[in-house]
Amino acid sequence: MKLNEIKLTNPYLKLPEECYTRVKPTPLKKTFLIHTNEELANILDIDIEELYSDAFVDFVNGALQLEGSDTFAMCYAGHQFGFYVPRLGDGRAINIGTVPSSWGDQHLQLKGAGQTLYSRQGDGRAVLRSSIREYLMSEAMYGLGIETTRALALIGSEQQVFREDWETTAIVLRVSPSWVRFGTFEYFAHKKKLIELEALADYAIAESYPHLVGEENCYLHFFTEVVGKTARLMAEWQAVGFNHGVMNTDNMSIAGLTIDYGPYAFLDDYDINNICNHTDANGRYSFGNQPSIGEWNLRTLMQALSPLVNIEKMEKILAHYGRLYTERIMYLMGKKLGLDKSEPKDGELITHLFGMMQGLTIDYTLFFRTLSRYDGERTALLKLGLFHKPMNDWLDSYDERLKENSSTVEERQQKMLQNNPKFVLKNYMLQEAIDAAEEGDFTLVDALFNIAHNPYDEHEAYEKWAEVTPDVFKNKKLSCSS
Repeated sequence: MKLNEIKLTNPYLKLPEECYTRVKPTPLKKTFLIHTNEELANILDIDIEELYSDAFVDFVNGALQLEGSDTFAMCYAGHQFGFYVPRLGDGRAINIGTVPSSWGDQHLQLKGAGQTLYSRQGDGRAVLRSSIREYLMSEAMYGLGIETTRALALIGSEQQVFREDWETTAIVLRVSPSWVRFGTFEYFAHKKKLIELEALADYAIAESYPHLVGEENCYLHFFTEVVGKTARLMAEWQAVGFNHGVMNTDNMSIAGLTIDYGPYAFLDDYDINNICNHTDANGRYSFGNQPSIGEWNLRTLMQALSPLVNIEKMEKILAHYGRLYTERIMYLMGKKLGLDKSEPKDGELITHLFGMMQGLTIDYTLFFRTLSRYDGERTALLKLGLFHKPMNDWLDSYDERLKENSSTVEERQQKMLQNNPKFVLKNYMLQEAIDAAEEGDFTLVDALFNIAHNPYDEHEAYEKWAEVTPDVFKNKKLSCSS
C-alpha cells in the first residue's frame, strides 16, 4: 500500500473531549531518515519502497497529513515515584491515527513532534540519544518475545534543543495496539468524572479485550485480565534481566505492554538491587522491586475502577497476583534451565542460583547462554566467577535435577539456546551506537537493530557484544531520557 492509499481512523476521538486535546505536530527542520522497520511495515501493509521516500520522512516529521488524520494528545494522570500527579498527558507525543493490520488495529504516534497542552514547560522534543534508545529497545523486547510497543521509523534532524548541553533532535514513529495507561483511569477517577471513566473503560475493553464486550460484570473481568497481563509482563522482565527504571502508573499499559523506554537497562552483572534510574535515589524501581511495584500499581488501578466495580471483588482478584507471577516466573526459569517440567523443589534450585549469581557478580545473560551448552564440563562456567566453590555447589544441585529430565543433553541444549538470548542490548552497546550517530554514522544503529530483532542468533561479527560488559560500563545509572 502506498502512503497516499492509507486511510487513518481515530477511534479514541469518540471518547468525551476531556480525554484528549487536538494538536498539530510542529515539524522539525532539515530532517533525514535514520532507520525504518521493514518487518513492521509489512504487518501494516505498507509498501517497502515507500519507507525510503521523501514523503515518508515528511509523514514521520508530521509535515504530511494522510487521509483521515486528526491529530491529538491523550490526557492522563499518574503516580510518579509513589506520589499522585493530577495531570500529565502526552507532553511530546502526538497521535496521528489508527491503521488496520494483520495484528489488529495499530495506533500511530509521533514522539518528539512538538508541544502539546501537557508539555508542562517542556519543548515537546526528543533528542537523538533517547530516540535511538527507544527505537532499538522496543525492537529488542519484541525480538525476545515480550509484549511491547514498537517503532516503524526513526528520523533525525539538524535542529537542536538544550538539555544539559545542546543536542540534535529526532522523532520516533511509535506503533501500539493501545496507548491507554493505568494513569488514564486515575485522571478521571480522581476528578470524579464518572461518565468519562465508564466511557474509557468501555473503550479499553473494546480495544484490548474485545471478548469481554457485552459480558456481564465486564469491568471486573477487565480488571482480572489486566492483573494477569501485568503479572505475566513482570515475570518476563525478570526472566530476561530487564530493569524498566520508571514504573510510574502513567508508564503502565492497560494492555500489558512494555511502554515508555527511558532510563532502562538490561542487567550486566546480576544484582537484585540494581537501580538504572539516576533519579530513583531510594531504589523504588530497582530490578528486584519490579514485581511488587507491578502489584502496587494494580492497586492504584483498582482504586480508580472502584466507582465501576465492587472493590472487595477486585481485592479478591488482586490477591491472585503473587501466585500468577510466581507460576509464570517459575515456568520461564524452568525453560532457561532446560527443565522438561516444573517440580515443587525447583524454587529452591532457582533461589540458590540467584544467590550464587549475586555473590559472584556474574553476567546474567552470558551465564545462561553458557549454561545452554553445559554437558557436565564446568570450565566455561567456572571462568565466569572469581570463586569456584559457590558455582560448583550450585552445579551439583543442577546435575541432580537434570537426572529427572527425559530429554537428551543435545535436546536440552537446543531448547535452552532458544530460551537464553546470546545478545541483549546493554547500555554500553547503545552508547556506542549513539556516539557514532552523533557523528553522522548510523551503521551501529543498523547492526544493533538486526541483533535486537534476532537475539538468539550467533551474529559472529559482533561476538564482542556477547561477552562480559567492560568493568568501566557496568550497571551505570541513567537520567530520564528526553
